[in-house]
Amino acid sequence: MSSGELRVNAGRLRADIDALAQIGRQENHGIYRMAFSDADMAGRDWLRQRIADSELEFYQDGAANLHARLNWDGNVPSVIAGSHMDTVPGAGHLDGALGVVCALEALRVLKESGVALQRPLEAVSFSDEEGRFGGLFGSQSVAGLVTPEYLHAACDLDGISLTEAMAQQGLDARDALHAQRNPDSIHAYVELHIEQGPVLDRKGLSIGVVDAITGLFKWEIRLSGAANHAGTTPMDMRADAFQGLAEFAGQIDRVLAEYGSPHSTATIGRVELKPGAANVIPGEAVFSLDVRDTDSQTLEILADAFRRTLSAIARRRDLMFEFSVLSDIAPVQCDTSVVSAVDAAVNTLQLPATHLNSGAAHDAQIIAGIAPTGMIFVPSKEGRSHSAAEWTAWDDIEAGANTLIYTLRQLAA
Repeated sequence: MSSGELRVNAGRLRADIDALAQIGRQENHGIYRMAFSDADMAGRDWLRQRIADSELEFYQDGAANLHARLNWDGNVPSVIAGSHMDTVPGAGHLDGALGVVCALEALRVLKESGVALQRPLEAVSFSDEEGRFGGLFGSQSVAGLVTPEYLHAACDLDGISLTEAMAQQGLDARDALHAQRNPDSIHAYVELHIEQGPVLDRKGLSIGVVDAITGLFKWEIRLSGAANHAGTTPMDMRADAFQGLAEFAGQIDRVLAEYGSPHSTATIGRVELKPGAANVIPGEAVFSLDVRDTDSQTLEILADAFRRTLSAIARRRDLMFEFSVLSDIAPVQCDTSVVSAVDAAVNTLQLPATHLNSGAAHDAQIIAGIAPTGMIFVPSKEGRSHSAAEWTAWDDIEAGANTLIYTLRQLAA
């Protein structure tokens, strides 16, 4: 293969995707490879072996991020590609995993081609991107954002701590404090990922060149009123927490229209009513609010608008309200030099593509704080993700992998 004809080894790439997809798969066809579970560790063992089979250098850092390295010497800043292999419960087989496997394949192709590179290459699989213990743990460790307090507090929904889960797998969570990379050691980071949205699929395009990655804040909101008898309490004498929630939900579109942007979204994805009986007025409503936009100032304005809306509703309905911040992630703009390298790869390969923003959070968002970063999207059939119905056509996977190869070659030249 000449350097001008760089292409993935389609059979090898497909076999790797299929092999990884079997690890953690259950009878409902969903994949259960949550961070630091036995299935996750089996996936890690598989990747470690594939790196060895490829005769690439293997490295595991303190956060248990797995690295394959080509031409690594520790002196020249490297170009990194990667994503994550952990999943949500019942996941599809491509979210995250596609970016890891294609990054490994890109290193293999460039190694086998003998093309001259001026910079080392790395393929990385980050730990706990999906959030069993809060999310983006591996990339935050690399960026130096993990603290002893974080390690002590991080727990999953079953009350299992990050420290305990890692210890059960022979890992020490405290080592994550030593996983931080010197920003000068990274020349650029590129992440290939499924879009997890419908834009590319509906437009019939193979590649999305990402300009920006959305920021978000996630709140847990508690409205407290008075539980009372559903039949004997007049409507005008109630402090009904659910009515407060319902009114707030009805105000979301107005708040977004007045204070948001075309990129703004807001979602109430979880609701709990207490005491939860059919004949009792809800005395408490606990619910989540997930708000996203690609502009930091817009997110600040929306946060203020939602706080004022909650306060007004609570006063009017004789309720108390409080909220806690579960997540607060700043949006990032992709680096123009990396975006240009992706554009050049798309043009070389003559692929149908468009520019778009990412509505989901990614490890790239965290790495952007320490290194020039970009992302490549491939279509998600009907926009589906985080389910066994997740699917991307093979031609699009191959197009994405080839785009990644050419992007890395240009950045490492």
